[in-house]
Amino acid sequence: MSSPPCGTTSHNVLSSSDSEEPKLPLNQFYPYIRCGLCCGFLIDATTITECLHTFCKSCIVKHFFYSNRCPSCTIIVHQTQPLYNIRPDRQLQDIVYKMIPFLEEFEREQMCNFYKKRGLGIPKSVGVSSAAPSGLKRQKKDSMPQCVLNIPPELDVSLLLDFVGAEEGISSYKPLERRYVRVSGDATIRHVELFIRKKMELSPTCQVDVVCGDNLLDHYQSLKDVQNSVGAEALQDGLLVLHFGLVLSCLS
Repeated sequence: MSSPPCGTTSHNVLSSSDSEEPKLPLNQFYPYIRCGLCCGFLIDATTITECLHTFCKSCIVKHFFYSNRCPSCTIIVHQTQPLYNIRPDRQLQDIVYKMIPFLEEFEREQMCNFYKKRGLGIPKSVGVSSAAPSGLKRQKKDSMPQCVLNIPPELDVSLLLDFVGAEEGISSYKPLERRYVRVSGDATIRHVELFIRKKMELSPTCQVDVVCGDNLLDHYQSLKDVQNSVGAEALQDGLLVLHFGLVLSCLS
């Protein structure tokens, strides 16, 4: 039998190595899959709807016992009931379980041991899933609707409202505590102004000027139009940034 040409073997080796996908170290993803409170991997990932920061459910619930602010950005989540503004982030939790082998099974064992030590019955959601075959478990998971925050699809624009100050002579207003807002792209600057007026309890003598980039925006402009016209300058981490200030109305 004749041996293959020398170049054939080397070519195959190069082809197989070139086709391999690049591998990244796991620690590069730590900022996205670890809880900022306990510094462990996310368990029952739960997201704050006001700012979209995510923590373990048990960690953020305990945190809200003594504070109503986000641990990461310190915005006020809710004046009296911050637990109203958190949602389970199932998609992120699925990603964490896929990236960290055996984490899901380890967490399930911990939960079973918790109930057994206290003489409590193990809930079906814990006990049944641990005994179910992996194929069946995956089939059930795939058949369930996947949702991150249960946000309606028509709310397709995320806003960051940045207060730049008020003209001299304007002092009667409340601070805007909800700077992060998710709205429809069809909403206009007028809708944003009305939202600001209501939240800051502004008097009719105050005028709200809204700016994006270097452009002073008109009331009739929709948020989609603003985002398309200003372009990348308008975005910060995927948020449409609108700067606004308070001036005295010409009619006052």
